[in-house]
Amino acid sequence: MPDSSAVQTVHQAVEAHREAIIRFLREIVAIPSMESQLGAVGERVAEEMNRLGFDEVRFDKMGNIFGRMGHGPTVIVYDSHIDTVGVGDPSAWAWDPFQGKVEDGVLFARGACDEKGSTPGMIYGIALGRDLGLIDPDRFTMYYFGNMEEWCDGIAPNSFVEADPQVRPDFVVIGEPTKMQVYRGHKGRLELKITAKGKSAHAAANQLGDNAIYKMLPVIEAISRMEPELGDDPFLGHGKITVSDMEVSTPSINAVPDECTIYIDRRMTFGETRADVRRQLEAVIPADKRSDFTIEELFYDEPSYTGFVFPVEKYFPAWAYAEDHPLVQAGQATRTAIGLPDAPSGKWGFSTNGIYWAGKADIPSIGFGPGDELTAHTTEDSVALDDVVKATEFYALLPGMIED
Repeated sequence: MPDSSAVQTVHQAVEAHREAIIRFLREIVAIPSMESQLGAVGERVAEEMNRLGFDEVRFDKMGNIFGRMGHGPTVIVYDSHIDTVGVGDPSAWAWDPFQGKVEDGVLFARGACDEKGSTPGMIYGIALGRDLGLIDPDRFTMYYFGNMEEWCDGIAPNSFVEADPQVRPDFVVIGEPTKMQVYRGHKGRLELKITAKGKSAHAAANQLGDNAIYKMLPVIEAISRMEPELGDDPFLGHGKITVSDMEVSTPSINAVPDECTIYIDRRMTFGETRADVRRQLEAVIPADKRSDFTIEELFYDEPSYTGFVFPVEKYFPAWAYAEDHPLVQAGQATRTAIGLPDAPSGKWGFSTNGIYWAGKADIPSIGFGPGDELTAHTTEDSVALDDVVKATEFYALLPGMIED
């Protein structure tokens, strides 16, 4: 475990690289990477890892970028997604969302918080940890994994473990924004669709049709009132349900629609199962209309920008580790060592790649990153630059805090 002199040495080394770390962040947020188009920003990330002397740097088949340093038996992955959501209405931004702006030490730009803000610290943390003798290449194999998460939560790490490069880590650190706290879990998610079938007719003779939209309306209303009856957990909190989209099939805007489909985002807490979710939805469909409805769980098999297909079901398990889990404790000890104020471990409100790492693969995982998730996906997307730099110390020191 690093002593106080090692911690001070890390602090000095990180501060010496402050401008390079910030410049790197400014450069990667300036490269659009919406809808999982990682090519250009991945090349810039690869350039930095090559410059810092990573042992291996390449794109995987899906198009994610990763760098490896070391060859030891303990494998640690630092995971940050380097794609972003779109910018929405450009006129809603008071500044260029990619060039961004710095105000009172805070960088405002698309992806600054979610989640490019952790990338510089992870990459520089690995490199400086090696240079300072804190990350022994004979003990550790360190990976930085810059991936596409907005595309489909968990699909990138799933491919990393099971397809390319087929690496199963011992520990994972997720760089989604945590306000510089250690996070240890979040709710799961199940994505579904409900389809109502009707009968088309000309709008001038609508009495001959069976309007699928009207058939769906009581179902939507019932779903809107469902949340108080959903499961609850002392740590992860209450289950949630949202009708997030709707599609209608109709011969024309002058006809009775013959099909209506709604899409559902169901946030699942501990104690809730997929079967529970289906039963709850079946119960809100009127008994005399059930033959006209279908409920389907969604499946993802769209090709990535490289053309690689990795089919996954859109079920994402809830996960959490106890406060006394060794990795959580290592994270908390690292926070203390670098001088961050005491704070309890926490959880995300949204979903991360942890649904695969911890939820499906049962690989011990924690979150640590600069930024506040409340600014994610908004025109206030932002991160404090001091925290971006300070996080580098955490990433450099954490491996040495993990007990063999």
